[in-house]
Amino acid sequence: MARECSVVVVGAGVVGLAAAAALARAGRFVIVLERHEGIAREITSRNSQVIHAGLYYPAGSRKAVLCVAGRELLYERCAAQGIAHRRLGKLVVATNEGEVELLERLRLQGSGNGAPGLELVDGAVVRRLEPAVRAVAALRSPASGIVDAHAFALSFAAEAEAHGATLALEAELVGLEPAGTGYKLGVRRRGGALETLVCDAVVNAAGLGAERVAQLAGIDTRARGWRIYPCKGDYFALAPGAPVRFERLVYPVPAGAGLGIHATLDLGGRIRFGPDAEYVSEENYLVDARKAERFAEAVRRYVPSLEAAWLSPDQAGVRPKLSGPGEGFRDFVIEEESAHGLPGLVNLVGIESPGLTAAPAIARSVCELLASL
Repeated sequence: MARECSVVVVGAGVVGLAAAAALARAGRFVIVLERHEGIAREITSRNSQVIHAGLYYPAGSRKAVLCVAGRELLYERCAAQGIAHRRLGKLVVATNEGEVELLERLRLQGSGNGAPGLELVDGAVVRRLEPAVRAVAALRSPASGIVDAHAFALSFAAEAEAHGATLALEAELVGLEPAGTGYKLGVRRRGGALETLVCDAVVNAAGLGAERVAQLAGIDTRARGWRIYPCKGDYFALAPGAPVRFERLVYPVPAGAGLGIHATLDLGGRIRFGPDAEYVSEENYLVDARKAERFAEAVRRYVPSLEAAWLSPDQAGVRPKLSGPGEGFRDFVIEEESAHGLPGLVNLVGIESPGLTAAPAIARSVCELLASL
């Protein structure tokens, strides 16, 4: 028997849950489909939990605009609901004079995007702030921070359910087709049982599976430039007894497919280094212990005392990148498909960093796209 609802959200990561909460709060009857047995089991659970200020993205891009808006909404939500977080700040460090110009460009770009309080500081200030770090200069970002990503996602799940949404776990989307003025969805439940959902609108927030979901709706994702390139990033943890401490996030000047192997702290004070960036053909979350020396070598550019023996394999994550190896910047895809004959279908594709930070603002955008439908 078909179940009917107003909106189906595909994916219970932080972005999908934020969208579900916003839509439910606006009076929509929402069902969230999640193929895993719990929420936030993929990208959300495996990121660095960093709150980004908005430094890295071209002016006017969705990543820039939604990161800055989402950052403030995130801090407000955490303060209001008691979600663990710290606005501890970040240093982006230049290890030679040639990188100082890059820091200035990053400062101008970030300030233009709305990242507050950015300032260039010299090597002496860097050493005073972070005695383990050696750099000729750094860009200081006071609005950067860290958050308990799972608690943040859980807050949206609770809000969505409080406003009448239903969270369907172990429910995988296997079919999506137009039906009248809405959509008919095929859903495979635990044990292999098939169910049908009928709804007015669909939000594709499937993360690494977002391209597949769009294809189920008949969209030629390659023609639209929506191919997802899974990009794996590993992390190594610093041994608790190692003689290296940080008070804030420390990043190198960005290069390549990611932001470089950087130092992050969690809310318990544990220090991790990562992620690196390796394009992969399938999801794989194993961390090769033999990479410790390579990580140590990268980090020694700005922490010269680091030894590989102090590092142990930690977690890995996979980013849903829209840019393949050697390709340039790609923005978030946030598209309502009326222009392509699929009214009420909203595709969120390539939602990688700063997706956690931007999640509340992405949710607001989804509501605006569906407001008149």
